[in-house]
Amino acid sequence: MSVSAYPLQWPTGRPRTSPSARQYGRFNKKQHNGRWNETKSLSVADALGRLQDELDRIGARYPVISTNLEPRLDGLPRSGQPEPVDPGVALYFDLKGEPHCLPCDTYTRVADNIAAIAKHIEATRAIERYGVASIREMFAGFAALPPPGGAESQLWWKVLGVEPTASEDQIQAAYRKRAVEFHPDRPGGSAAAMAELNAARDAALRAVRGMA
Repeated sequence: MSVSAYPLQWPTGRPRTSPSARQYGRFNKKQHNGRWNETKSLSVADALGRLQDELDRIGARYPVISTNLEPRLDGLPRSGQPEPVDPGVALYFDLKGEPHCLPCDTYTRVADNIAAIAKHIEATRAIERYGVASIREMFAGFAALPPPGGAESQLWWKVLGVEPTASEDQIQAAYRKRAVEFHPDRPGGSAAAMAELNAARDAALRAVRGMA
């Protein structure tokens, strides 16, 4: 599954919050003295910092924060932009080798939806301490649902057998190697497998070239 940071890619099958039902978030910014500043709204950059802390604590890998805010060079949403009409946020990440997605569009601001996801992860970590279920088990309901289309539903780096950080040369080399194995004329190969491989290569090249 190739996921882009921009524009927002809402997960398949997840219901949306009606714009009229969205709330004003109260995820306020902390002052240097540690107290909450009730008058200063949380910025996107501050919300991203909170989210990254929580992702680090659960050992999440390869996060993609998909929003309708144009991304920075590092792929994260840039602060200081006008609030988009659709403030939804979808966090995609890998946990113990499984893809997950935590979406939120409850609030009217992107920063607040990012902060809400961070608070959800924080609360889940707290529940884990009771020993009833692991983080992985509690996030099972947030498995990333594939978009329609079959081949594009697979994580391209798993189809190609490379790391998500693979270079273009590594992607092309892995593609050539697997194309020999998956070719319909080879034993065990098939047109479906080859189509899936082609889609994975295309998604990988879009990602590495910044075109995803």
